[in-house]
Amino acid sequence: MSHKDNKTRSSTRAARPSLWLTVLSLIAFVILIALGIWQIERRAWKLALIDRVEQRVHAPAQPIPSPASWPTVTRADDEYRHVSVSGRFLNDRETLVQAVTEEGPGYWVLTPLQRDDGTQVLVNRGFVPSERRDASTRQSGNPDGEVAITGLLRMTEPKGGFLRNNVPQHNRWYSRDVAAISAASGLTEAAPFFIDADAGSQSGQGPIGGLTVVRFPNNHLIYALTWFALAFMLAGRLFVTFGGGLFRRKRFVHEPDGGPDASARRTGSDAGKIVEQT
Repeated sequence: MSHKDNKTRSSTRAARPSLWLTVLSLIAFVILIALGIWQIERRAWKLALIDRVEQRVHAPAQPIPSPASWPTVTRADDEYRHVSVSGRFLNDRETLVQAVTEEGPGYWVLTPLQRDDGTQVLVNRGFVPSERRDASTRQSGNPDGEVAITGLLRMTEPKGGFLRNNVPQHNRWYSRDVAAISAASGLTEAAPFFIDADAGSQSGQGPIGGLTVVRFPNNHLIYALTWFALAFMLAGRLFVTFGGGLFRRKRFVHEPDGGPDASARRTGSDAGKIVEQT
């Protein structure tokens, strides 16, 4: 075997990836494909969720769940249902929760609604700007008698907002934590959810209702395409690495030793010998 053949085969072996790197690459390929499939499944789930919520939001208002069924109320089955409820507002127990809306920064006004059966439901009556934080600036918007409210059923938002925890002892609220607000307001029979009042529930100079934002980010298709693209790039790299090596091995097997040039040189040499003998 010539020195050139040894050098070529050594470089071929050096160009091939090690076994552990090959195994890791194959595992990574499988994981990337699995992530892409998972994102496709998540997209189907998200589209179904959006469709269900759209149907709930635009359906005719139905009475809120009965107290007996409150323990079974869940985010998946009940949030954003269009509901109705009647009772009397406990205006002296309202809670202000910091908010940023399309109207600007300010507060959500959460007021307990006392029902005839003795239970209470927190109603997010809507938004007020900072200059109307004090209830005395909107007395005409605080009804005293029986009221009928329609709105969207919302689930509790425990603990606080982004990087900011509720501080009940100082009456600072950054999320609509139903249990904590009910406890701070002395409500003993409060529902575990609250209601975002419709725009039609506003009266006088009261809070602005109907500002609920129903939005579900749906970037799963982009994520899926990203994972699949990475998987195919990795597959292409593996093909180039192993396909190139296979091509080189086949060439070495089928060519005569020394290649076609050597064969030609051998033929010329034989011809020279014949001439000398003649």
